[in-house]
Amino acid sequence: MRRFLPLLLVALVAVGTTLAAATLSVRWWLAAGPALALTCLGGRDLLQRRRTVLRNHPLVGRLRRPGEQAPPGGARPDGQEFLVPSLWPVEATEEAPVVRVGGPDCAQPYDMALLNVSAMSFGALSSHAVLALNRGAALGRFAQDTGEGGLSEYHLRGGGDLVWEIGTGYFGCRGADGGFDVREFADKAALPEVKCVSLKLSQGAAPGGGGVLPGVKVSAEIARERKAQVGEPVVSPPCHRVFSTPRELVLFLARLRESAGGKPIGFKLCVGARREFLAVCRAMVVEGVAPDFVVVDGSEGGTGAAPTGFAGRLGMPLTEGLITVHNALVGVGLRDRVRIGASGRVATGFDIVRRLVQGADYTNAARAMMLAVGCVRAGRCHTGACPSGVATQDPLRARALNVAVQAEQVRRYQRQTVREAVSVMAAMGVCEPGELTPAHLVRRTGPGTARSYAELYEWLAPGELLAGPPQSWAADWKEADPDSFR
Repeated sequence: MRRFLPLLLVALVAVGTTLAAATLSVRWWLAAGPALALTCLGGRDLLQRRRTVLRNHPLVGRLRRPGEQAPPGGARPDGQEFLVPSLWPVEATEEAPVVRVGGPDCAQPYDMALLNVSAMSFGALSSHAVLALNRGAALGRFAQDTGEGGLSEYHLRGGGDLVWEIGTGYFGCRGADGGFDVREFADKAALPEVKCVSLKLSQGAAPGGGGVLPGVKVSAEIARERKAQVGEPVVSPPCHRVFSTPRELVLFLARLRESAGGKPIGFKLCVGARREFLAVCRAMVVEGVAPDFVVVDGSEGGTGAAPTGFAGRLGMPLTEGLITVHNALVGVGLRDRVRIGASGRVATGFDIVRRLVQGADYTNAARAMMLAVGCVRAGRCHTGACPSGVATQDPLRARALNVAVQAEQVRRYQRQTVREAVSVMAAMGVCEPGELTPAHLVRRTGPGTARSYAELYEWLAPGELLAGPPQSWAADWKEADPDSFR
């Protein structure tokens, strides 16, 4: 318990100097006084329940106060992009907008908040952090994505709405052979807490690679959840076993929807080649099957276990990915039935509105939610020694995180950020997200020049790819094969 060593040493000094003052000379009180004061302060750090870092690192944790208190908003905008205000603004609505997720084949549609908890699994996060996020989601009436680590009791205990994410390891519905178990899936998808199911194809931090949980974080509890070995790294396969073509993918999504009792089914990806996503769209058109939502993960997304050469260097950034997916779905006439979620460094109201302009219907946040739940950005997520109890499987470290306090912090952050987004839209003269257009977002392109997104990017008309693609899309559309990802 090295993290308690500074307090122990101070306490020993306090005892020693107090004895010296009582038996040798009153001058020892000059040393005993400060030592006793520090000992009392350290004891207070251990007993208080509001700051996790101080409970895990008494006295020394006070040196991290600026980092711990930093707001989830992160860096300020650089001024290269700005939203267009109106000379005739409207009143901001009191009620936060929601997005109905669920196409014509969906029997149980779900109303998604503008900002939700992005995919973070039990394993990557501690039990207390997962539970705090879930309770915060329940208090604020927004959704929590489970991440690909399965449905744990901590996801279910807090009463929050869940988007159950299924990755290539099929954790939570994994058969004895490591494949997909449809019966276990159906049983868990029927749980009332599960509102949507998301099939993970890839993620922004590590597209093309499976999820990784370092061995130091694979406790006995995690091993049971994922059917793995204690202390051994859990590495998911790079791709799914149950399908190998775009056509098989969309048909598998239809089977998932049926097995889930008609709940919304979608998939998450970090966009790579535009042709590959167009191949999936072709398969949707040919089979007459579409997901209820697509979550676009930007390459700027992060994770504590991603290879350093991946993040930000492999896959499309969120802006390009969103515009590509939005245009593709519009071009094949499916945009009205498929909702788009955006994840990747979403933290402020400006971020939400910016992503809505670029084609999203709602957003998810991971890093900002971690900050709200108590993360101090120590950069030790992969070591299991997170000082704030957020990204660890050490039960003593995790226990220091006060679930009730941090759940309220999560609720408050989400509410204030969505209110900020609503206020920004009102200042733009926009009453609801559906009124936003690409002309509302402007980028500086040079000294004294700026162009709106309506001018910078091409925006397809509904059904344009089916009727006859424009020249800029023709080659990719021609090569898009519903029976091959390559």
